[in-house]
Amino acid sequence: MKWNKLTVKTTTEAEDIIISTLYDVGLEGAEIEDKVPLTESDKEQMFVDILPQIEPDDGIAYLNFFVEQDGKTDIQQIMEDAKQALEELREFMDIGEGSITLSETEDKDWINNWKEFFHQFYIDDLLVIPSWEEVPEEDRDKKILHIDPGTAFGTGKHETTQLCIKQLKKYVQPGDEILDVGTGSGILGILALMFGAGHVVGTDLDPCAITAAYENMDVNGIDRGDFDVMIGNLITDKDIQDRVGYEKYDIVMANILAEVLVPLTPVITAQMKPGGIYITSGIISDKESTVCKAVEDAGLTILEVTRQGEWVSVTARKDQ
Repeated sequence: MKWNKLTVKTTTEAEDIIISTLYDVGLEGAEIEDKVPLTESDKEQMFVDILPQIEPDDGIAYLNFFVEQDGKTDIQQIMEDAKQALEELREFMDIGEGSITLSETEDKDWINNWKEFFHQFYIDDLLVIPSWEEVPEEDRDKKILHIDPGTAFGTGKHETTQLCIKQLKKYVQPGDEILDVGTGSGILGILALMFGAGHVVGTDLDPCAITAAYENMDVNGIDRGDFDVMIGNLITDKDIQDRVGYEKYDIVMANILAEVLVPLTPVITAQMKPGGIYITSGIISDKESTVCKAVEDAGLTILEVTRQGEWVSVTARKDQ
């Protein structure tokens, strides 16, 4: 299916009012492209491997509106109406250039097209392979993680995840109770069970994590009863803290962001058993001292600081 794409070049301050104004001429919804920095609230919700790199805000925004080419809609009339609405709006506020251009685009299979960029790889002796690829004959005797991360979660290829996997492999003991904060596609929790852990609880802010994690459990032959996934914010939600439980976990993993690790750490110590291990990652190198301080301020003893590329993992222990 083909679509008409109308793009308005404006200012970041005018985004909302233009979207509202053009709604009245038949343009519903907008794709916004700008360089506005993420708010603290945005960062809190990004339990991901890596924070997107955004160039300095230049105050310019591009608003993309899509109109289906159905043979009935008069796109030229919509264009004229939109131009007139923008000119009228210009009399009351600064909308920058305020230009509008027309182009054509097609539907894309965003769910599957990205798969061409994700192929099998190794983390030490662990083979990580997407669910749609075959295991090479020479690798059939290796430890294998089959993964289908979906479009919203990581593949395990990023340095932060690899750092966490290496520390998990080093510290996990048979039968351990594991908590994975920001579980995403469930990679770390699944590997914990493959390495011998007894049970995993994963938490995430995104409800899609439940589907993604359970699908990956199935493809790896993991019993869903061994890995519970809960949706909620452990930092602020008392109900989710209670559901996760207290002084219960031998290992807590948090492969998220320094901005989230700092407020998380003093809270998460209550979930850890005495002697429990805290494995963190997702820390860009210039945030290392900030996270280390938060860990020590929470009463934990730092055991190791490991690095890969520009990224850092801090492993600590809750003393007896």
